[in-house]
Amino acid sequence: MGAWIFLFLSLLTCAGLRPSFSDPNDEACLTHLSQSIQDPAKSLHNWTKSTFSNPCNGFTSYLQGATCNNGRIYKLSLTNLSLRGSISPFLANCTNLQALDLSSNFLTGSIPSDLQSLVNLAVLNLSSNRLDGSIPPQLTLCAYLNVIDLHDNLLTGQIPQQLGLLVRLSAFDVSNNHLSGPIPSSLSNRSGNLPKFNASSFLGNKDLYGYPLPPLKTKGLSVLAIVGIGLGSGFASLVLSFTGVCIWLKITERKMVLEEGKISQLMPDY
Repeated sequence: MGAWIFLFLSLLTCAGLRPSFSDPNDEACLTHLSQSIQDPAKSLHNWTKSTFSNPCNGFTSYLQGATCNNGRIYKLSLTNLSLRGSISPFLANCTNLQALDLSSNFLTGSIPSDLQSLVNLAVLNLSSNRLDGSIPPQLTLCAYLNVIDLHDNLLTGQIPQQLGLLVRLSAFDVSNNHLSGPIPSSLSNRSGNLPKFNASSFLGNKDLYGYPLPPLKTKGLSVLAIVGIGLGSGFASLVLSFTGVCIWLKITERKMVLEEGKISQLMPDY
């Protein structure tokens, strides 16, 4: 029986056909991803339903931007393709995915928390898009993450404290977003062999503060302004008080002169 199967596969290969051993999870992942994005530049011309049903043959990929490993999609790199739309939560079906790079496109919407199911994910690069909403703390469940790059988006809210638990994390960039609140100490003051991320990882978030960012200059200026106003008010009060005393002394002196003149006129001459 085994010999007949081998002969059948050999005939398929000679005929230029691909034996179908697709993973249904990968097929669902790719199908929903293609439905959630638009490709105005027609860069993904071979992203078709027939290819989704059998995207890999061992280590060979039949999809642009996809890399295969043992018949499964393990890397998706769709960078700088002018893609629009949103990130499908069904990406979580590509359970063998180790690298996801959708950077430098025009993707909108939020980062799906469903990505927590990508337990083998090591690289997540969603930078230079128009993603909004918060950073899902569920990414902590992707324990193998080495790289999280989310710079140049429209993300809001605070940086989840839980991300500091990712002990393999060696590159982290959330610069140029709309994040707020304190930088988690678990990311800025890592100890032992864990890398510490410098200020460039957090710059460009107006309401984000804490080490390793420099102190907010606006707060320092406010304090100086308050002190300056206080000193200015005190000085003005002192000048007014001094002027008032001078005027009072001048008036008193003139009154005394007039009184002395009246007295000298009333006194008889001897």
